Amino acid sequence: MPFLLIIPSIDIKYGTTVRVVQGIPELNCTEYGNDPVEMARIWRAENAKMLHVVDFDGFSLHSDRNYETLKQICSSVIIPVEYAGGIRNMEDADKVFSFGISRAVISTVVIDDWDEYCRILEKYGSKKIVVALDVVDNELVIRGRKVKTGIHPLEMAARLKSSGIERLIVTDVKRNGMLSGPNIELSRQVAESTGLRVTHSGGIRNKDELMDLQNLIPVGVDSVIVGRALYENRFPCQKLWRVAEKEIFS
Repeated sequence: MPFLLIIPSIDIKYGTTVRVVQGIPELNCTEYGNDPVEMARIWRAENAKMLHVVDFDGFSLHSDRNYETLKQICSSVIIPVEYAGGIRNMEDADKVFSFGISRAVISTVVIDDWDEYCRILEKYGSKKIVVALDVVDNELVIRGRKVKTGIHPLEMAARLKSSGIERLIVTDVKRNGMLSGPNIELSRQVAESTGLRVTHSGGIRNKDELMDLQNLIPVGVDSVIVGRALYENRFPCQKLWRVAEKEIFS
Protein backbone atom coordinates (compact mmCIF):
# COMPACT_ATOMS: atom_id res chain seq x y z
CA MET A 1 0.00 0.00 0.00
CA PRO A 2 1.36 3.47 -0.82
CA PHE A 3 2.20 5.75 2.09
CA LEU A 4 -0.05 8.64 3.03
CA LEU A 5 1.28 11.89 1.56
CA ILE A 6 1.92 14.39 4.35
CA ILE A 7 1.66 17.99 3.15
CA PRO A 8 3.00 20.74 5.45
CA SER A 9 0.86 23.85 5.52
CA ILE A 10 2.36 27.33 5.38
CA ASP A 11 -0.26 29.79 6.53
CA ILE A 12 0.44 33.44 5.72
CA LYS A 13 -1.04 36.61 7.15
CA TYR A 14 0.51 40.03 6.55
CA GLY A 15 3.56 38.28 5.06
CA THR A 16 4.23 36.25 8.23
CA THR A 17 3.95 32.52 8.85
CA VAL A 18 1.09 31.95 11.29
CA ARG A 19 -1.18 29.25 12.63
CA VAL A 20 -4.81 30.25 12.90
CA VAL A 21 -7.30 28.55 15.22
CA GLN A 22 -10.29 27.14 13.29
CA GLY A 23 -9.02 28.87 10.17
CA ILE A 24 -10.42 32.22 11.31
CA PRO A 25 -7.74 34.91 11.81
CA GLU A 26 -9.92 36.95 14.15
CA LEU A 27 -10.13 34.11 16.69
CA ASN A 28 -6.46 33.51 17.33
CA CYS A 29 -3.26 33.89 15.41
CA THR A 30 0.08 32.47 16.52
CA GLU A 31 3.24 33.44 14.68
CA TYR A 32 5.72 30.74 13.68
CA GLY A 33 8.63 32.75 12.36
CA ASN A 34 8.63 35.75 10.11
CA ASP A 35 9.63 34.30 6.76
CA PRO A 36 7.26 31.96 4.87
CA VAL A 37 9.85 31.55 2.12
CA GLU A 38 12.43 30.26 4.58
CA MET A 39 9.81 27.94 6.06
CA ALA A 40 9.16 26.53 2.59
CA ARG A 41 12.88 25.82 2.23
CA ILE A 42 12.92 24.12 5.64
CA TRP A 43 10.05 21.81 4.80
CA ARG A 44 11.68 20.96 1.49
CA ALA A 45 14.96 20.19 3.29
CA GLU A 46 13.01 17.87 5.60
CA ASN A 47 11.76 15.90 2.61
CA ALA A 48 8.30 17.38 2.05
CA LYS A 49 6.95 16.28 -1.33
CA MET A 50 4.42 19.11 -1.60
CA LEU A 51 3.48 22.35 0.18
CA HIS A 52 0.05 23.77 0.96
CA VAL A 53 0.12 27.58 1.14
CA VAL A 54 -2.85 29.33 2.74
CA ASP A 55 -3.18 33.07 2.19
CA PHE A 56 -5.47 34.35 4.94
CA ASP A 57 -5.41 37.89 3.60
CA GLY A 58 -6.64 36.50 0.30
CA PHE A 59 -9.35 34.50 2.07
CA SER A 60 -10.58 37.26 4.36
CA LEU A 61 -9.97 40.43 2.38
CA HIS A 62 -9.58 39.15 -1.20
CA SER A 63 -6.22 40.89 -1.01
CA ASP A 64 -3.13 40.33 -3.16
CA ARG A 65 -0.69 41.59 -0.51
CA ASN A 66 0.97 38.16 -0.19
CA TYR A 67 1.39 37.49 -3.91
CA GLU A 68 5.05 38.46 -3.90
CA THR A 69 5.67 35.99 -1.08
CA LEU A 70 3.85 33.30 -3.04
CA LYS A 71 6.02 33.95 -6.08
CA GLN A 72 9.16 33.67 -3.95
CA ILE A 73 8.01 30.39 -2.43
CA CYS A 74 7.35 28.91 -5.87
CA SER A 75 10.77 29.96 -7.12
CA SER A 76 12.56 28.75 -3.98
CA VAL A 77 11.51 25.09 -3.96
CA ILE A 78 11.34 22.42 -6.64
CA ILE A 79 8.33 20.62 -5.17
CA PRO A 80 4.70 21.35 -6.11
CA VAL A 81 3.00 24.25 -4.32
CA GLU A 82 -0.74 24.16 -3.72
CA TYR A 83 -2.32 27.56 -3.08
CA ALA A 84 -5.52 28.47 -1.26
CA GLY A 85 -6.29 32.14 -0.93
CA GLY A 86 -9.60 33.52 -2.06
CA ILE A 87 -9.57 32.61 -5.77
CA ARG A 88 -13.01 33.83 -6.81
CA ASN A 89 -12.78 34.31 -10.57
CA MET A 90 -10.76 33.50 -13.66
CA GLU A 91 -8.56 36.56 -13.24
CA ASP A 92 -7.50 35.39 -9.78
CA ALA A 93 -6.76 31.90 -11.10
CA ASP A 94 -4.73 33.19 -14.04
CA LYS A 95 -2.64 35.37 -11.77
CA VAL A 96 -1.70 32.73 -9.19
CA PHE A 97 -0.94 30.13 -11.85
CA SER A 98 1.41 32.64 -13.48
CA PHE A 99 3.48 32.52 -10.26
CA GLY A 100 4.21 28.83 -10.72
CA ILE A 101 1.78 27.07 -8.41
CA SER A 102 0.88 23.50 -9.29
CA ARG A 103 -2.66 23.41 -7.88
CA ALA A 104 -5.22 26.04 -6.96
CA VAL A 105 -7.74 25.46 -4.20
CA ILE A 106 -11.13 27.13 -4.62
CA SER A 107 -14.31 27.11 -2.57
CA THR A 108 -16.38 30.30 -2.44
CA VAL A 109 -16.74 30.65 -6.22
CA VAL A 110 -18.25 27.17 -6.37
CA ILE A 111 -21.19 28.46 -4.32
CA ASP A 112 -21.33 32.05 -5.57
CA ASP A 113 -20.84 31.47 -9.30
CA TRP A 114 -21.01 27.87 -10.50
CA ASP A 115 -20.56 28.88 -14.13
CA GLU A 116 -17.32 30.72 -13.33
CA TYR A 117 -16.09 27.68 -11.41
CA CYS A 118 -16.81 25.49 -14.44
CA ARG A 119 -14.90 27.90 -16.70
CA ILE A 120 -11.88 27.78 -14.39
CA LEU A 121 -12.04 23.99 -14.24
CA GLU A 122 -12.36 23.72 -18.01
CA LYS A 123 -9.33 25.95 -18.59
CA TYR A 124 -6.96 24.41 -16.06
CA GLY A 125 -8.30 20.90 -15.67
CA SER A 126 -8.94 18.61 -12.74
CA LYS A 127 -5.23 18.01 -12.08
CA LYS A 128 -4.70 21.68 -11.28
CA ILE A 129 -8.00 22.66 -9.66
CA VAL A 130 -9.01 21.34 -6.23
CA VAL A 131 -12.17 22.24 -4.35
CA ALA A 132 -12.11 22.75 -0.58
CA LEU A 133 -15.07 21.61 1.46
CA ASP A 134 -14.87 23.63 4.67
CA VAL A 135 -17.41 22.19 7.08
CA VAL A 136 -18.95 23.37 10.35
CA ASP A 137 -21.51 21.04 11.93
CA ASN A 138 -22.16 19.27 8.61
CA GLU A 139 -22.70 22.56 6.79
CA LEU A 140 -20.43 24.10 4.18
CA VAL A 141 -18.98 27.51 5.00
CA ILE A 142 -17.39 29.98 2.57
CA ARG A 143 -15.81 33.45 2.41
CA GLY A 144 -12.95 32.77 4.77
CA ARG A 145 -15.07 30.21 6.66
CA LYS A 146 -17.36 32.96 7.94
CA VAL A 147 -20.55 32.47 5.90
CA LYS A 148 -22.83 29.46 6.29
CA THR A 149 -24.39 28.06 3.13
CA GLY A 150 -27.01 25.62 4.40
CA ILE A 151 -25.49 22.96 2.10
CA HIS A 152 -24.48 19.52 3.35
CA PRO A 153 -20.93 18.55 2.31
CA LEU A 154 -22.01 15.25 0.77
CA GLU A 155 -24.58 17.03 -1.37
CA MET A 156 -21.96 19.42 -2.71
CA ALA A 157 -19.40 16.64 -3.12
CA ALA A 158 -21.81 14.75 -5.38
CA ARG A 159 -22.42 17.84 -7.50
CA LEU A 160 -18.72 18.53 -7.76
CA LYS A 161 -18.08 14.98 -8.96
CA SER A 162 -20.53 15.58 -11.80
CA SER A 163 -18.50 18.63 -12.83
CA GLY A 164 -15.41 16.52 -13.44
CA ILE A 165 -13.34 17.46 -10.41
CA GLU A 166 -10.97 14.73 -9.20
CA ARG A 167 -9.88 15.88 -5.73
CA LEU A 168 -11.45 17.52 -2.70
CA ILE A 169 -9.85 18.94 0.44
CA VAL A 170 -12.08 18.19 3.42
CA THR A 171 -11.74 20.28 6.57
CA ASP A 172 -13.78 20.13 9.75
CA VAL A 173 -13.21 23.78 10.63
CA LYS A 174 -13.83 23.27 14.34
CA ARG A 175 -10.87 20.86 14.44
CA ASN A 176 -8.53 23.04 12.37
CA GLY A 177 -5.52 24.22 14.38
CA MET A 178 -7.06 22.94 17.61
CA LEU A 179 -5.03 19.74 18.09
CA SER A 180 -8.31 18.14 19.14
CA GLY A 181 -8.15 15.14 16.85
CA PRO A 182 -9.19 14.76 13.20
CA ASN A 183 -12.72 14.18 11.94
CA ILE A 184 -11.64 11.16 9.96
CA GLU A 185 -15.22 9.98 9.50
CA LEU A 186 -16.11 13.07 7.47
CA SER A 187 -13.22 12.53 5.06
CA ARG A 188 -14.10 8.85 4.77
CA GLN A 189 -17.74 9.61 3.98
CA VAL A 190 -16.82 12.09 1.26
CA ALA A 191 -14.36 9.67 -0.34
CA GLU A 192 -16.65 6.65 -0.20
CA SER A 193 -19.76 8.47 -1.41
CA THR A 194 -18.06 10.06 -4.42
CA GLY A 195 -15.12 7.88 -5.41
CA LEU A 196 -13.01 11.06 -5.56
CA ARG A 197 -9.55 11.54 -4.12
CA VAL A 198 -9.65 13.29 -0.75
CA THR A 199 -7.03 15.28 1.11
CA HIS A 200 -7.84 15.41 4.81
CA SER A 201 -7.19 18.63 6.72
CA GLY A 202 -7.56 19.58 10.37
CA GLY A 203 -6.98 18.21 13.86
CA ILE A 204 -3.97 15.94 13.40
CA ARG A 205 -2.06 15.57 16.70
CA ASN A 206 0.21 12.55 16.44
CA LYS A 207 1.57 9.73 14.33
CA ASP A 208 -1.20 7.32 15.39
CA GLU A 209 -3.78 9.56 13.72
CA LEU A 210 -1.65 9.57 10.60
CA MET A 211 -1.82 5.78 10.66
CA ASP A 212 -5.63 5.96 11.01
CA LEU A 213 -5.71 8.02 7.82
CA GLN A 214 -3.24 5.65 6.19
CA ASN A 215 -5.88 2.94 6.55
CA LEU A 216 -8.27 5.01 4.42
CA ILE A 217 -6.05 5.04 1.34
CA PRO A 218 -8.09 2.18 -0.24
CA VAL A 219 -11.25 4.33 -0.14
CA GLY A 220 -9.52 7.41 -1.57
CA VAL A 221 -8.16 9.45 1.36
CA ASP A 222 -4.57 9.56 0.16
CA SER A 223 -3.06 12.71 1.68
CA VAL A 224 -3.22 14.97 4.71
CA ILE A 225 -2.44 18.63 5.34
CA VAL A 226 -0.69 19.16 8.67
CA GLY A 227 0.13 22.50 10.24
CA ARG A 228 0.32 23.17 13.96
CA ALA A 229 1.36 19.65 14.96
CA LEU A 230 4.42 19.92 12.73
CA TYR A 231 5.36 23.42 13.81
CA GLU A 232 5.10 22.47 17.49
CA ASN A 233 6.96 19.18 16.97
CA ARG A 234 4.10 17.08 18.30
CA PHE A 235 5.34 13.88 16.68
CA PRO A 236 7.68 11.87 18.94
CA CYS A 237 8.88 10.00 15.86
CA GLN A 238 8.62 12.92 13.49
CA LYS A 239 12.07 12.39 12.02
CA LEU A 240 11.51 8.66 11.67
CA TRP A 241 8.34 8.91 9.62
CA ARG A 242 10.00 11.44 7.37
CA VAL A 243 12.78 8.95 6.75
CA ALA A 244 10.20 6.20 6.12
CA GLU A 245 8.39 8.44 3.65
CA LYS A 246 11.66 9.16 1.88
CA GLU A 247 12.33 5.44 1.45
CA ILE A 248 8.84 4.74 0.11
CA PHE A 249 8.86 7.57 -2.41
CA SER A 250 12.47 7.16 -3.56
